Amino acid sequence: MRGEAAGRSRMQQSVDVEMNRDAEVDRRPRVTARLASPQPLQRFWGSMRPANQAGEECCEDRRDRCSGAFHTPSDRGMFGTVRAVSALSWSGGKDSAFTLYELRARAVSPPRALITTVTADYGRISMHGVRRELLSRQAWAAGLPLVEVEIPASCSNEVYEQRMGRALAEAPLAEAQTIAFGDLFLADIRAYREERLRRVGKEAIFPLWGRDTRALAREFIKSGFEAVLVCVDPRRLDPSFAGRRFDAELLSDLPPDIDPCGENGEFHTFVHAGPIFSAPIACQVGETVERDGFVFCDVLAADS
Repeated sequence: MRGEAAGRSRMQQSVDVEMNRDAEVDRRPRVTARLASPQPLQRFWGSMRPANQAGEECCEDRRDRCSGAFHTPSDRGMFGTVRAVSALSWSGGKDSAFTLYELRARAVSPPRALITTVTADYGRISMHGVRRELLSRQAWAAGLPLVEVEIPASCSNEVYEQRMGRALAEAPLAEAQTIAFGDLFLADIRAYREERLRRVGKEAIFPLWGRDTRALAREFIKSGFEAVLVCVDPRRLDPSFAGRRFDAELLSDLPPDIDPCGENGEFHTFVHAGPIFSAPIACQVGETVERDGFVFCDVLAADS
């Protein structure tokens, strides 16, 4: 949550202004709960030791990025199962998609809804800049209801937290007890999410926490997922990576100081195919623009 709110203004405004000059603007503060699936609505905001979920020692080359955090087994039950999850924080990218994949395979009760922040002024997923239409198609293909939390383009942390709090207090999330996130190793972000949810009587869980990101990126591809890079920070990564497929070739081309999952904000992705979807999301790469220090690749529905 905090990372999204803090980094939103420059990144989101740049892609939104460039790609949505003629978009309708609806500035009313609101939270929408849209059923993106024909299914009835039925996840988000012991001892501990430095180990990953397999019980192995943390990778030495990631200790600094883990901020010295311990990986706790509290998100998992016996035999590798994950505790019941009410909803999933959904960005449309690879980490949230793989989290859903893992939860469906291992959770006692997998998520029954997706929750996404959308910049209302432009109709795009906050931070990633992906069109709302494609977000809805993802939710439909995943067979899950989609809760959209609308925020303004220039959104302060205070406004962001108010909108999110309201969404969590209203149907269909009011009864949700656990919200899952796809965070991997940034301990301060995890602590922020846990603290904010604790305030409203809910619990955050992190099914992918502590996983080696090199292995995780390879597993994502091996599992049949397909994704494209929609946002790149050119201070860390060459702008030519925007619009590229997230595949084995891309992983081999990444500089050694770039996290393979982009967990430090080096890049963001949009997932358009994979085992969590009933069918691929037909789409095509559009215009690439650079604004305010970031590079964005627009993705269009193939039939639009």
